[in-house]
Amino acid sequence: MADDEGYLLDNRRTEAGARFTALAALFDPSTLRHLTARGLAPGWRCWEVGAGGRSVPDELAGAVGAGGLVLATDIDTSWLEDPEPRAPLRVLRHDVGVEEPPADDLDLVHARLVLTHVPRRDAALAAMAGALRPGGWLVVEEADPGLQPLLCPDEYGPEQELANRLRHGFRTLMAGRGADLAYGRTLPRRLRAAGLTAVGADAYFPITADAGATLEIATVEHICERLVEGGIATAEEIDTHVRNVADGRVPDLATSPMITAWGQRSGW
Repeated sequence: MADDEGYLLDNRRTEAGARFTALAALFDPSTLRHLTARGLAPGWRCWEVGAGGRSVPDELAGAVGAGGLVLATDIDTSWLEDPEPRAPLRVLRHDVGVEEPPADDLDLVHARLVLTHVPRRDAALAAMAGALRPGGWLVVEEADPGLQPLLCPDEYGPEQELANRLRHGFRTLMAGRGADLAYGRTLPRRLRAAGLTAVGADAYFPITADAGATLEIATVEHICERLVEGGIATAEEIDTHVRNVADGRVPDLATSPMITAWGQRSGW
């Protein structure tokens, strides 16, 4: 029996590495565009919250250079550790929903696909905003499945129907673990409530992308036991879906909209 507690997609599973690689391919260009637009520059002090993998922390480290600082934190740093750690990147175990920020007077705090899964998400958001220097930026990115709930928006055959049923089941499991699947759309309001100014937001989601198949296979294999235990699908149906994706019979796999919201701490 799989563990009944905690994050459904915990980092200890081997599938997590494939998921991080696919998420980076799908969303890093959009993420880095937003961070660059906030003025990311050499010498900046940054906190990457719930980093998961290395892709965004490494990009931040390259942008801030030796005179800057990048703190990459997670409750599980398995995929962040480097046998030869190099400045300006520092990796720390940290629970943003419980612990105080690991630094303050920061130029940038960024989190992607984190707060939806944090039980004390309001306290976490307040702590992230409070870690900024005057003029510093908070950038938060969360998916919002309610705005586009389908894996296959073009449901024209049994393969697409099965894919969408499994995606619905996946989100049911996440909601059962306390995830707020409508959190993304609330980000602009929440950033204003945290006292930030110059608040803005947009949304992005790919419908056809090579990494979409990698992400879907890794995700379904990660939660396959849960899907079966929950009566959402049989093991045979899950195997069929994985083969459909791997063989290209469902080529147009969409993600939920990734809502990116940003705000600046006033007082500079």
